[in-house]
Amino acid sequence: MLIKKFDTIIVGSGLAGLTAAFHSSRHGTVALITKSELDTSNSYYAQGGIAGAIGDDDSPDLHSRDTVIAGRGLCEETAVNILVNEGRERIRELIEMGMPFDRVDGKLVLGLEGGHSKRRILHADGDATGRELTLFMLKKVLEQKNIEVFEYHSITKLLITNGRCAGVQALDFLTGNNTLFEAAACILATGGLSRIFSRSTNPHTATGDGIALAWDAGARIEDMEFIQFHPSALCVESQEAFLISEAVRGEGAWLLNKAGERFMKAIHPLAELAPRDVVAFSIYQQMKKDGQPFVYLSLRHLDSAKIKSRFSNIYRKLKEFGYDMTADLLPVAPAAHYMVGGIKTDLNGETTVPGLFACGEVASTGVMGANRLASNSLLECLVFGKRASEKAASLHPATTPLPMPEEMLNLKKNELFFLEIKNEIADLMSTNVGIIRQEAELSHALTRLEEISAKIPAETNYYNLLKCRQIITICELIVRGALLRKESRGGHIREEYKLEDPDFRVHIVQQKDHEPLFVPIL
Repeated sequence: MLIKKFDTIIVGSGLAGLTAAFHSSRHGTVALITKSELDTSNSYYAQGGIAGAIGDDDSPDLHSRDTVIAGRGLCEETAVNILVNEGRERIRELIEMGMPFDRVDGKLVLGLEGGHSKRRILHADGDATGRELTLFMLKKVLEQKNIEVFEYHSITKLLITNGRCAGVQALDFLTGNNTLFEAAACILATGGLSRIFSRSTNPHTATGDGIALAWDAGARIEDMEFIQFHPSALCVESQEAFLISEAVRGEGAWLLNKAGERFMKAIHPLAELAPRDVVAFSIYQQMKKDGQPFVYLSLRHLDSAKIKSRFSNIYRKLKEFGYDMTADLLPVAPAAHYMVGGIKTDLNGETTVPGLFACGEVASTGVMGANRLASNSLLECLVFGKRASEKAASLHPATTPLPMPEEMLNLKKNELFFLEIKNEIADLMSTNVGIIRQEAELSHALTRLEEISAKIPAETNYYNLLKCRQIITICELIVRGALLRKESRGGHIREEYKLEDPDFRVHIVQQKDHEPLFVPIL
């Protein structure tokens, strides 16, 4: 196999990966590896914006308080303080670099979203912040001469030597060739996993690859039971879920039941702007009460010209579905959106495997708790992408040779089998491991995952069979965490245990070949 040597390897081209690559390039050579195009990521599709305490009436302390409240007692205080304080500095740096956040009369426009006590959401091109910010950072990355980009390369193995990560094996989808990338440090920024559910807001690439790779390498994985379901994704039969940004509710949109009545006012003092876990659960309960697979989102009482301007991209997309968001009731229902847990890291993004780092949605840094505060995700990418790059730059290459793995083959004959397995698992997860979990359904899901696993042929060097095993691994981690957490908290709601239990103010940590750990919040 071809061997390429770099100072740092970055896997993933969302905002976390681009941030890590940009800062890593100041310290040495960088390989930026992504399994699709550079601009395919959850970051790219983020509509709402990026949270930052930069308003005159705002402060990092207030931002921290809102984050901790949304996190339902599982946030790590030190990590949150780093996020809100350094996050403000990262945003200011972006502005100095020329990032065109939206302004009116020269002043930054700050939006409001669920769980925030102040207007602190910066956006760009209205509802296309993720796209604009990702493309801005992508341009900066491509300007750096010591960053080499490898598109359509999928990581099939983390290479561990003497207990540390010293490189990765990658399969080139276009040529079928295998390459070993060797470096002092590898930073995983592979994004989320919500495409393992049948109804999701994520691109098809979001299948949890990084978590599965880290698990196989022996890293600790944390809080996998916490999946955030976005409350307001368009619900049209036989169509993909289309995200309607939380910022729409931030500008005054209402959630209505079948009778056309607002139902959130009686549930939470913030009504439609309650934290996401509350809104998603309340919509689910209202759907059951109404006997229909959606509730309605209404903007008919708002200024139509302002809505068309503020949410121009969402407006155009909804037109393609046959809806005028200023005049029609929009059918919405929750959809799997964000992995709150992930690969456990320290405050510099380093995992429990030396030389292996993680940042962005794939990581569990301690800032999200049991439920992510809206628009903190892009901020986390900026803060911990930079931190991971700086710590990674301090490492030295391994002194022992890379292990030589078997060549990975991408055979067409396995593609249909993979899609069948993936779809079967997605239906299983949506039915049994959705917003509301029950013991019997979780146990059934675990049994079915074991049965599906037994159907996979034994060959270990076929890419699509590897993908099947990885998705099963991810789902088993989620289900086992959900079975162990006998309470309802944030993005995890158990039918049999409807309340938070102070005894479960812990992280559930899973590691290959080890018993699960319950780690108290410090």
